[in-house]
Amino acid sequence: MKREHSFAVALAVVLSVAGLLVWGFLAGRSEGTGEDEGEATVKPAVQVSQNPFGPPTLVLSPELQRQAGIEVSEPQAVPYRSEVQAYGSVLELQSFTELGNTLASASAERAIAAAKVGASRAAYERAQLLYRNNQNFSKAQLQAAEAAFQMDEANFRAADIKAQNAKSSADQAWGPVLGQALAANTALAQDLIRHKRVLVQVTMPLGMAPPHAHESATVETPAGERAPVEFISAAIRTDPRIQGASFFYSADAASGLLPGMNVIARLSTSRPMPGIVIPASAVVWVQGRAWVYLRTGENAFTRHEISTAQPNSSGGYLESGAANTGASAAVQGLPKNEPLVISGAQALLSQEFSALIDVEND
Repeated sequence: MKREHSFAVALAVVLSVAGLLVWGFLAGRSEGTGEDEGEATVKPAVQVSQNPFGPPTLVLSPELQRQAGIEVSEPQAVPYRSEVQAYGSVLELQSFTELGNTLASASAERAIAAAKVGASRAAYERAQLLYRNNQNFSKAQLQAAEAAFQMDEANFRAADIKAQNAKSSADQAWGPVLGQALAANTALAQDLIRHKRVLVQVTMPLGMAPPHAHESATVETPAGERAPVEFISAAIRTDPRIQGASFFYSADAASGLLPGMNVIARLSTSRPMPGIVIPASAVVWVQGRAWVYLRTGENAFTRHEISTAQPNSSGGYLESGAANTGASAAVQGLPKNEPLVISGAQALLSQEFSALIDVEND
């Protein structure tokens, strides 16, 4: 009886352990199935679609867009003109002023000599008439009148040559346009001498086509603002550091430009074409290059590189609606039918790189 009792107890223990093992296996299998089903039904908040030719496309849920503060807007259309960059320097005008004084003095001397020779010529002609008519006019008086006329005429020729040489010196130093402005004492010359305007010499890069007089141009001030400049003429010498063709422009002295400053000039090189404004809030930077996000589909956003060649006066940049002339091949004009992300661009950039890291880890 004792042996049968022990056998029954052992059998009960074995059956209990076996039951526990079977229950644990089934419970674990059920839990794993539930996890698999849960993973299959939960989708990530950000989906990344890789693009072999450029940045990936992000698809964000509307809720995540709201949380990230993402706002889009149709691009603002503006006239756009492609520009080239050149180098400029604001010139000292002490020699310009001195030449102006020399020209004024020479012009005054010539005017005085002309008045004298005019008077002595008239006196000499009157003396000749009196002498021929025997009207009590001696030969000595005639000779004195003739000598005075010849002396005044010689002084006039000397004054005239001096004035011409002064004009030639101005032409050689500043070119015929500015030289003539000094000689005629025009409003431009007076504005430069009185420092109402400053003179900027702009030198083009080697091989660059010269600017046109009617094209717009600006220079960047030390404060980062763009000041308009007006074309005057070709310069008579180049900047030895650059060796390109040089041109004279004038700018308002109130712009903050001072003699001795080196500036960046931007010259328009084409007719106006359609363009758009890129606000500063839309721009993100990746490895020193500027990008924006465009909404390229329902809840889809794609990063697009832009050119920074044309800063906008209110911040941000101007961009052409077609391929940017002079930009790298990767920097293409923005399509106008794709809304621009004007708020939340930095959040999109963070989501993009976070999603890429998650994909690489998987």
